[in-house]
Amino acid sequence: MGGAERLRVAVIGAGAFGRNHLRVYRELEQAGQAVELAAVVDPDPVALADAAREFEVPAFGSIAACLAAQNAGALAAASICVPTIHHGSAAAALLAAGVDLLVEKPLAGSLEDADRILALARQHGRMVQPGHLERFNPAVTAAREHLHRPMFFEAHRLSVFTPRSLDVDVVLDLMIHDLDIVLSLVASRVREVRAVGLPVLSGKVDIANVRLEFDNGCIANFTASRVSTERVRKLRFFQPRQYLSLDFARQDLLVIDAPDAAGLDAARLAALARMGEPTAGDQHPSAGLSMKKIAIAPGEPLRLEIESFLDAVRGRTAPRVTADEGRAALALALEINDAIAAHARRAGLQD
Repeated sequence: MGGAERLRVAVIGAGAFGRNHLRVYRELEQAGQAVELAAVVDPDPVALADAAREFEVPAFGSIAACLAAQNAGALAAASICVPTIHHGSAAAALLAAGVDLLVEKPLAGSLEDADRILALARQHGRMVQPGHLERFNPAVTAAREHLHRPMFFEAHRLSVFTPRSLDVDVVLDLMIHDLDIVLSLVASRVREVRAVGLPVLSGKVDIANVRLEFDNGCIANFTASRVSTERVRKLRFFQPRQYLSLDFARQDLLVIDAPDAAGLDAARLAALARMGEPTAGDQHPSAGLSMKKIAIAPGEPLRLEIESFLDAVRGRTAPRVTADEGRAALALALEINDAIAAHARRAGLQD
């Protein structure tokens, strides 16, 4: 890293997400990058002790204790990995101390908390980057290079049930990744939201299906489940004479072109796509579509996200995912939850 400024960072929260952030910061430090893992914070003494031992990092039971132990202004940045309901209070204390933040998604549990975080960031001249790590997935980066006029999206994000993140519903837990990606790709205002969702194994909605229509005519369908028997993270989108299939987990991108099919619009491509995705280089038996798999350099999205965050902190540049974009994804997710609740009332599904 040459003469780059060495940044001292803390991780707030020693749960599953926090431990991943701790791991990446430590790996970057050991690789010689200009970063120092300075602290981990968690009120749970057992989780805190485990994290401190595994990552050999100073441990504190509160943000106040952590800040008190630092030299003035010594802590440059922090990852907030606590439950969503605590994002606002954690961010407030750190921003007031002059610390730049990477806040795990969603940015906050309410728009009021999100707006408070944004206001404090402006007041203290600090940076807030929402943790929408799929933006840093190499397959997403590659897909942006092929974007010209997306008109139809299909997103599927399915996961097996785990007891983590049950403080929020599946829309804020899983679907928000895809909402953020599609919002960034479409760049148009949402005109209509239709949604249905059900609690299955928890007290909150565990499975949801959503249909969005944008002002520019684009349609996006989303399915998210945390009670599935399989793990699926895929996004497909269609634009005139082209269909793209993106697998987040495999970091694969398949591009299907129909250069000679003048009348083959996005809807027809969508219908053909449901017939399957042959091996790249094959011709689709029904339409003669040419297919190619895009060469992608693999990378861990979380590491790429954290590296980008540290670069923005060091260079005082806008993060790749801005706080305003994090707020927009949160606002849409909350609107979807309102639509799910309205549907439940109409269908007589409420207790």
